[in-house]
Amino acid sequence: MTGNIKISIRQFTVLVMFYTIGTTILVIPSSLAADAEQNAWIAAIVGWLLGLFIVGLYILLSKQFPAMTLIEYTEKIFGKWIGKLVSLLFVFFSFIGASSVLFYMGNFMTTQVMPETPIESFIILFAGIVLMGLRLGLEVLARAAEILFPWFLLLFVVSTLFLIPEMDIQKIQPITEIGIKPIFKASLSYISTASLPLIVFLMVFPVCVNHLEEGGKAFFIGSLLGGIFVIIITFLSIAILGADFSERNIYPSYALAKKINIGNFIQRVEILMAGMWFLTIFFKTSFYSYHFVAGLAQIFGLKDYRPLVLPYGMILVVYSLVVYPNVVYMMDFDTKIWIPFALTICLFIPLIMLGIGSIQMKMKK
Repeated sequence: MTGNIKISIRQFTVLVMFYTIGTTILVIPSSLAADAEQNAWIAAIVGWLLGLFIVGLYILLSKQFPAMTLIEYTEKIFGKWIGKLVSLLFVFFSFIGASSVLFYMGNFMTTQVMPETPIESFIILFAGIVLMGLRLGLEVLARAAEILFPWFLLLFVVSTLFLIPEMDIQKIQPITEIGIKPIFKASLSYISTASLPLIVFLMVFPVCVNHLEEGGKAFFIGSLLGGIFVIIITFLSIAILGADFSERNIYPSYALAKKINIGNFIQRVEILMAGMWFLTIFFKTSFYSYHFVAGLAQIFGLKDYRPLVLPYGMILVVYSLVVYPNVVYMMDFDTKIWIPFALTICLFIPLIMLGIGSIQMKMKK
């Protein structure tokens, strides 16, 4: 099913970068400030470095079975039936991730941009675009990411330059006053949102990437670049809004963009931040969804995942409306449930797979 699909190294790098940024750029400054206060930007750096080790784990795991996807070598490591159960855990993780991202998008639009419009309309429209991308295929998504990357970079650079005059370095002081433990706790929020979900790329890496030797490097570079963008936004949020306001605001980076005011002429350009977020969240939702439908197709032995796209989209829309009953539940779930859930599915299980796979390879030798 994936044998004839090929994406270039540059396209793969951009896709990993967009996926890393995704929802992270809009919501993670709030989560980091809640635990690390004015040191949220340090927690982002710590989480970014830990995330690179997680990417290294995924690269090592994929190199054991370079001609297989995550679902295929899960069954090879654990056996047919246990492997299918573990594979279902992976696809279930992707479904929950896609549903939560869709809710974030709808909630953002109804609370910040168009409060009188029902959330269902935004979720249905956005889900329709994601399903269109899935039907067109992985190669089309990769080309779209490559084309849209310069526009994202332009918007980000312009927004950052406009925000620099508003910075107040005193708001990030004192540094490390609260100790290491809160910083490390906050870094877990970062890796659970930006790094651990990168496991979905094991459905396309390295089997669908040209130049196998350079694919691991591209994986690292994409994660590294995406983390740098998130660190910059987190630093600006703390240095301009302050730790207290960043913590109390669900979308601090959007509030940050409202601070842009150049000569009382260039102002109210927060849609730039929303545009960047919509761009990256599309690819994050698309790859969550691709991992789900392609993984489910491989589990049940289907030759093509496309017949599953429409029923998946209908279920996704409905579940995204109930995945979080309200915003309070959303914040509680993200801090208390999502982190251990992501650690279990995306870190502990791959570590076990890496260990068992290494033992199997040594026994064969």
